[in-house]
Amino acid sequence: MDKKFSEYSHFDLSAINKEVLKKWDEEQVFHKSVEIREGAPSFVFYEGPPSANGMPGIHHVMARSIKDIFCRYKTMKGFQVMRKAGWDTHGLPVELGVEKALGITKEDIGKKISVEEYNAACRKDVMKYTKEWEDLTHKMGYWVDMKNPYITYDNRYIETLWWLLKQLYNKGLLYKGYTIQPYSPAAGTGLSSHELNQPGCYRDVKDTTVVAQFKMKNPRPEMAQWGTPYFIAWTTTPWTLPSNTALCVGPKIDYVAVQSYNGYTGEPITVVLAKALLNSHFNPKAADLDLDSYKPGDKLIPYKVVGEYKGSDLVGMEYEQLIPWVKPIDVDKDGNWTPSDRAFRVIPGDYVTTDDGTGIVHIAPTFGADDAQVAKAAGIPSLFMINKKGETRPMVDLTGKFYLLVELDETFVQKCVDVEKYTPYQGAWVKNAYDPRFTINGKYDEKAAQAAESLDIVICMMMKQGNQAFKIEKHTHNYPHCWRTDKPVLYYPLDSWFIRSTACKERMIELNKTINWKPESTGSGRFGKWLENLNDWNLSRSRYWGTPLPIWRSEEGEEKCIGSLEELYQEIEKSIAAGYMKANPYKEKGFVPGIYTAENYDKIDLHRPYVDDIILVSESGKPMKRESDLIDVWFDSGSMPYAQIHYPFENKELLDSGKVYPADFIAEGVDQTRGWFFTLHAIASMIFDKVAYKTVISNGLVLDKNGNKMSKRLGNAVDPFSAIEKYGSDPLRWYMITNSSPWDNLKFDLDGVEEVRRKFFGTLYNTYSFFALYANVDGFTFAEPEIPIAQRPEIDRWIISLLHSLIKEVDGYYNDYEPTRAGRAISDFVNDNLSNWYVRLNRKRFWGGNMDNDKLSAYQTLYTCLETVAALMAPIAPFFADRLYTDLTYVTGRASQSVHLSDFPRADESVIDKALEERMKDAQDITSMVLALRRKVNIKVRQPLTTLMIPVIDAKQQQDIESVKELVLNEVNVKEMLFADNAAGILVKRVKPDFKKLGPRYGKIMKQLASKIATMSQDDILRFEKEGKFTFDIDGQQAVVETGDVEIISEDIPGWLVANEGRLTVALDITVTEELRREGIARELVNRIQNIRKSSGFDITDKIHVQLTRNDETDPAVEEYKDYIAKQVLAESITLCDTLDSAGAELDFETFTIQAAIKKA
Repeated sequence: MDKKFSEYSHFDLSAINKEVLKKWDEEQVFHKSVEIREGAPSFVFYEGPPSANGMPGIHHVMARSIKDIFCRYKTMKGFQVMRKAGWDTHGLPVELGVEKALGITKEDIGKKISVEEYNAACRKDVMKYTKEWEDLTHKMGYWVDMKNPYITYDNRYIETLWWLLKQLYNKGLLYKGYTIQPYSPAAGTGLSSHELNQPGCYRDVKDTTVVAQFKMKNPRPEMAQWGTPYFIAWTTTPWTLPSNTALCVGPKIDYVAVQSYNGYTGEPITVVLAKALLNSHFNPKAADLDLDSYKPGDKLIPYKVVGEYKGSDLVGMEYEQLIPWVKPIDVDKDGNWTPSDRAFRVIPGDYVTTDDGTGIVHIAPTFGADDAQVAKAAGIPSLFMINKKGETRPMVDLTGKFYLLVELDETFVQKCVDVEKYTPYQGAWVKNAYDPRFTINGKYDEKAAQAAESLDIVICMMMKQGNQAFKIEKHTHNYPHCWRTDKPVLYYPLDSWFIRSTACKERMIELNKTINWKPESTGSGRFGKWLENLNDWNLSRSRYWGTPLPIWRSEEGEEKCIGSLEELYQEIEKSIAAGYMKANPYKEKGFVPGIYTAENYDKIDLHRPYVDDIILVSESGKPMKRESDLIDVWFDSGSMPYAQIHYPFENKELLDSGKVYPADFIAEGVDQTRGWFFTLHAIASMIFDKVAYKTVISNGLVLDKNGNKMSKRLGNAVDPFSAIEKYGSDPLRWYMITNSSPWDNLKFDLDGVEEVRRKFFGTLYNTYSFFALYANVDGFTFAEPEIPIAQRPEIDRWIISLLHSLIKEVDGYYNDYEPTRAGRAISDFVNDNLSNWYVRLNRKRFWGGNMDNDKLSAYQTLYTCLETVAALMAPIAPFFADRLYTDLTYVTGRASQSVHLSDFPRADESVIDKALEERMKDAQDITSMVLALRRKVNIKVRQPLTTLMIPVIDAKQQQDIESVKELVLNEVNVKEMLFADNAAGILVKRVKPDFKKLGPRYGKIMKQLASKIATMSQDDILRFEKEGKFTFDIDGQQAVVETGDVEIISEDIPGWLVANEGRLTVALDITVTEELRREGIARELVNRIQNIRKSSGFDITDKIHVQLTRNDETDPAVEEYKDYIAKQVLAESITLCDTLDSAGAELDFETFTIQAAIKKA
């Protein structure tokens, strides 16, 4: 029995999704797609590793679709595309999740729970949602090898990280420094600058600020003549004031001494501040008031300027400690300390500005990098505490609170702490966000924290009562937050290991310019500018679950950086010989260096606490302990090109030869611009002097339909699993890709998904169903020899030409990483050209009759279009494309496998006829314009009209339109087409400028230009249309305007409707004569009877008898057009009667109704 094309009773993309997925699994199609390209050139793709300790969201469908598109496309183009999945298993997201689940904080690790138990919990938790990730990946059709993923906690992966770190160490790019660093008390670790620059980390916050009064010790005479003399300085962090040790002025800035009163206490004061900021703190209206006239409570506080100075004149002046809880100390290189007398002076700083504040900056060297730098340059000590271990620490501990007295060295407390004053504030949280009272069951109550009284307010109130506050107010400013806890960070002095990335900054910038960024603006802007302002990379993380820093140090400062397990193994043996270790733990566990099997490496664990137990021996014979830090988790993921293949211990040739490195393509969200994208680039640049990737797509955000960020809390998140279950993956993928470019933010709306399902997939499904229905009736299987394109009718040659132009266009878009344009081009072809034009105009060729060359050409042409469209859309919509392709090729035998194992279509230039495409485009445009005019006056297409007039610009335009004249007349149901010379004066035209396009080019003369355009003569407009541009002279300046910069409008003429579009103008005679009306009714009857046939279940070849009830409106039309109606509906007879013989259907013609009945002949 001959094979038949599959026909479906209903359209269900979700069911197709499941059925195709099952087939892929059974036939191992993904595996085959890689296998069949063995020996072919490789297209290198890197998968950015997600963390499986959180559920995947709808945005992951977007991200994974983008990756999948280009891997599928390149496979079809003949490349072998290896796609290895990965899991990011270390870092803050994992640790914080475990702490929340266990009900502990970082401080509890090693006390309530051992490091070993904690890390075991992390190892388990990080894979919590692996099944859900694999399930989503599978259902959405993202082909990536999840059976053999790289896992960042794997010992072999870690070994490569150690090797990379040793390369940096050997190049002098890895160093230890004690500096002020961003620190997250909520996360319990320092942060790198790229972590601080993740999207959303800097936020506007409203804080209590204070302009503090610092009492002078040695004022100049004019400063001491009125009240108490003060320097005033503004701070947005009052909690840092107890750590103040200096005030900083700009040496070249002008300052003034001002006599006035304190607005809170009414005390007379003389204050010094920047001249440029005088009016920010004193009302100019009070300048002429007598100082003695002031009474406490007056709104206007009088003031008088009594001195003016340069900042350099103030340097060296001293003031009293503002909040004398703790005395500053000097610490020598051996850690010995003594109380210091070098603090509380005015020092210079070139970074001081008069943009805000007072022009005098309060300096707390322990809490700001700039503060620490200027203080050190001026010999100003930091205000340190000494803890029980004898270590120097800032006033705030690592959890974000003032140190408790019991935690401090007793001698230090005795000599440097005013216990009475400090006691009420010990243990106070410097920000409410750190206070455990506002984090209940692991959830931070931000509203409660903001509503509660903060330490800033407490300190300000204390200062207000002590006449130390000049002004207290709320102020909104931009402040950095931790990317994982959403809580504010502190700037804190830390011992950290750094990568000297600044040493390679210029090379990174140079290499970045060779990368194809999509969009380019991200590469040159967000990423490029980031590189230009690069800081050294803070590698240290004072946490427990992560890659340990492989550096061992002695107390004398000797160091060893370990670059492999074999090296560590040998160093342990040396340590045993030196007597520092009793046994080699790796040897005891049966680990053998140099054997790279998973079985061998799984015998050991390179994580804490085990690696911390290893003591090595220095060159001078001293014991060496591992530096306790872990490394930044972004280094883990940035090393994946090498670590995923255990380079250089295995697969060295594979990477060195360029087969798996660098990546041809990567893609992730915009948040990775300063995350994974940066670390990939930094490591590749510094170690290999290469780029890590050649092309990168930086995806935008997926927002809700109103443009808000999706979240479970707001209830606007879309569950990807239920969306796929309802719609299938293809409409989701197609909608996300074609709605906006991947790098633009997407406003996700399920109504849009439904529209894509209906308009694009529904149209394509209906087109296939039409083809399958008639092909099965006629027994078409593409067995006959293919009719040469040149011998096919013009309409076939046109759609084939357009199809090959589409192949060329879509191939170019995919190749240029423009999936949105590719999808839209395919959609336009299917909707506007294949379905709405070609199939609709050629339906009759498929109906009835013998299989002559004309009918065969129609079948072969439509089949070719469908098969090619299936291949073109396969990268974006892999399920439906495969179903369509295999439904077609199963019958014809033109292929015997999945579309994803086929080659991408190739454009045949010889069949592309641009002139024909343009002529048909004219026909489509004219048709569209005429139908729009009909809708304007509510005249249906089935109602014939007499005349369509087209004013033409030149002879060629008339010739082109005449070649499609009959086609247009049939489409718009008009009897006659007339041509008129555009210069004949039949139509009156006017030109309207597009200000959005012309304004930026001709801003200053735009008003005059618009006036000139509006007053163009008819001859000028005609010449403008012919030549496509027109030059105006505006006060001697040439302004060139193109037709795309304006709208040319034709005025309606009596009895006609007129429309314009580009170079085309049409005029439609809308007069409906009685004769035309009868023909229109006949056509309407044909349509209604065809609908009854369809709803009654008649076969397309069934003959019928028709009965219609009599009506004065329809009877004349039936009598005149009976033969025409009968032929169209396959009627053996059409009878007019007063009543029907059997039950019928009501036909509503708006102003009257009739009854109709049909039965099989």
